[in-house]
Amino acid sequence: MTETTSKTVRKEPLHLPVLPLRDVVVFPGVTMPILAGRPPSLRAIEASYNAPDKLIFTALQRSNTEEIDSSALFTTGTIARIDQQQRGLAGTQLLITGLRRGHAVRFEESDGMIMATVVEAEELPPQSPDEAAFVALHRELRQRAAELGERSGLPKDAVEQVLKSVTEPGRFTDLVAGYLDLSSQQRQQLLETLSVEERLRLVLTHVQRQLNVLDAQEQIKSKVQAEIGDRQREMFLREQMKAIQDELGEGEGGAELDELRAKLDALELPEDVRKEVNREFGRLARMGREAMESQVIRTYLETIAELPWNTRTEEQIDLKHAAKVLEEDHYGLEDVKDRVLEFLAVRQLQLQRDAEQAASGNGKAEGSGAKVGGNGDAAKSSTESDGKDKTTAPDTRRGPILLFVGPPGVGKTSIARSIARATGRKYHRISLGGIRDEADIRGHRRTYVAAMPGRIIQGLKQVGSKNPVFVLDEVDKLSVSFQGNPASALLEVLDPAQNDSFTDHYLGVPFDLSEVLFVATANFVQNIPAPLLDRMEMVDFSGYTEQEKKAIARQYLVPRQLTDNGLATEQIEIGDSALEELISRYTREAGVRQLEREIGSLARKVARRIAAGEVERMTVEREHVAELLGRPKVHPEHAADRDQVGVATGMFYTPVGGDIMFVEVTKMRGKGELILTGQLGDVMKESARAAWSYARSHAEGLGIDRPGFEQDLHIHVPAGAIPKDGPSAGVTIATAVVSALSGRAARHDVAMTGEITLSGRVLPIGGVKEKILGAVRAGITDIVLPKGNESDLEDLHEEVRKKIHVELVEHLGEVLAFTLRDAALENGRLVFRDEASHAIDLGGPPH
Repeated sequence: MTETTSKTVRKEPLHLPVLPLRDVVVFPGVTMPILAGRPPSLRAIEASYNAPDKLIFTALQRSNTEEIDSSALFTTGTIARIDQQQRGLAGTQLLITGLRRGHAVRFEESDGMIMATVVEAEELPPQSPDEAAFVALHRELRQRAAELGERSGLPKDAVEQVLKSVTEPGRFTDLVAGYLDLSSQQRQQLLETLSVEERLRLVLTHVQRQLNVLDAQEQIKSKVQAEIGDRQREMFLREQMKAIQDELGEGEGGAELDELRAKLDALELPEDVRKEVNREFGRLARMGREAMESQVIRTYLETIAELPWNTRTEEQIDLKHAAKVLEEDHYGLEDVKDRVLEFLAVRQLQLQRDAEQAASGNGKAEGSGAKVGGNGDAAKSSTESDGKDKTTAPDTRRGPILLFVGPPGVGKTSIARSIARATGRKYHRISLGGIRDEADIRGHRRTYVAAMPGRIIQGLKQVGSKNPVFVLDEVDKLSVSFQGNPASALLEVLDPAQNDSFTDHYLGVPFDLSEVLFVATANFVQNIPAPLLDRMEMVDFSGYTEQEKKAIARQYLVPRQLTDNGLATEQIEIGDSALEELISRYTREAGVRQLEREIGSLARKVARRIAAGEVERMTVEREHVAELLGRPKVHPEHAADRDQVGVATGMFYTPVGGDIMFVEVTKMRGKGELILTGQLGDVMKESARAAWSYARSHAEGLGIDRPGFEQDLHIHVPAGAIPKDGPSAGVTIATAVVSALSGRAARHDVAMTGEITLSGRVLPIGGVKEKILGAVRAGITDIVLPKGNESDLEDLHEEVRKKIHVELVEHLGEVLAFTLRDAALENGRLVFRDEASHAIDLGGPPH
């Protein structure tokens, strides 16, 4: 900026273009850059720049708006000269120099810009320029302005040069005002102040105020620096104290470490575990909190401290109480309940023997956290030669690993929960379905980021007991991936001879799992690896009969669903016929999960009617079920209504229960080929070929003409979209083949199952109970069963055994004699009553 003075004042008005300014005031004698971009401003600049004197009138807008209005401009402004002009993308860059103050007498708009009639303003000089007060005021402003310039960072020489170049008091105040950090209103006030003395006082006030602001900033800065210095000093001292504590072995975080040390010392740890804990604690005490591994070691030691190394739940073993609990929680499942009570009885005798041995050996029995029938204690610890008490688990604590196998919804998991309730142990369930990482079982090594123990150790930490009931649910759903095989990691967990020293990768030390009662559940034994299956004792859960389902629904499901849906027993009654309808035509399962859902749906329908005021009470019978729930969802097979040639009725097993199926065989012109359809598996295809070969080799005795084998034989099992496999359909396929080739009808009221050999022997199969129940549901009571499955009939309810007639067979000839019309077996020979001459020895035993 430079000073421009003008001592003469023009009397005649000037007609000048107006440059409206926002937040900028141009003082006389000051040169400053201005950026203009609004159209009226650009036109005014162009008009001024093209004029000979290049004069323009700058006026401040009263408000900072984009729009230009002459009525919103201050009338006092500055007559300025445009020294330089440079156009750019953002607008026009000007270098403008203020000349004199001016008053706009009139504003008018012309050619898209504002023109003003301007009269130069005459300043009011001091009355006595040589008066001491005015001289002192002028000198004080110069000193304070120099001080402000130096404290603002300007070079001292430059400040002195600028101040010496301006001697006139009025021009000096304008020059200093141009440097001050003022608002646009304050600048306009200084511009409108024509009295030089008054302007000196105002400028001096603003300069002193800014000097005061700088003083305050320096004080704040010094305080902050002092505070930072104190903190750095404190940090330095703390580091020194930490180094001294490390040298003394006291370490950092004394209170927390002392608390952790107390927890670890209170544990009764095995010798090798104690050695590892002490080593890790020493490492933690020697390293600082900022060390990367500090938090890893601390978390590890806290995990060790929270594990139940010597904490056991008080175990109540009372067989009568256990039997009562099992009966309260479950209906049926007598074999399973017997096996559970046998396990508890063995456990009770073992604990009694341990208590007697401890009492005779030590003179007293140490508390083991177990009660036998409510009045016995078992040994918990033995005194070592070094005088320390060390927890030992006698071998008698090791029990079998139970594997509950059965279809979904039959009560496998809930039986395990009942075991925990009956014995007073804590209960924990781990779902293994879909696990494909071995680290889920064994944990991650501590070298990994975010390492943690496996689910076994985490479960023990959660229950806080060393002897809980652990349910490993869906053990047959384990997966295998590149991350390892979780089933292999379970081998050590589920081996009673090894799990007393189970080593989790995270812990790195053995943990005794021998007192945990592991109960595994599965739907399919075939999906469990053989080494893992060998370590467990299998307990079979079979599906419920319709009568058992009805009893379970009446005793458990209906009351629970009424409570869950806000109904009282006096508001709704579900009759036996309605339950039978739900079981037979709305559900298809071995368990009762879907049945409970349907009962809940039924209850909600009734609850809606009651809430709407349509009814106050409702009794639901069979005829109301379709009205409330819609059409039936299940369409099971029913027995055929007549005998047919080439059609035999078999029985099959599914995870949701048994059912019947029809095997259809037809012959047609061809070359003796065998056609198989219906999505049959390899085993069923082999059974069909064995039946075909048997029929060809015994064609004469079966009444089959030799030319019949020169035709193609088509074997089909309906429900072609469902894959089927297994050997138990062998006798059914053989019966249908012989019926089709001989032209003799097979009985429609007989269902059969059994595997056949090429010589005609009938071998035993599995799933007998479910298959027979499926046949009974379909309306068939005559059953053909392999002789080897006779003992399986004991699994049937007495009511079902009274309904059925079972034909036990060892040879295919016996099957054909019972299933084909007008056929009989006499002295091992199959005889057809209408063709006695065709009697032939089929190789079966004498009847």
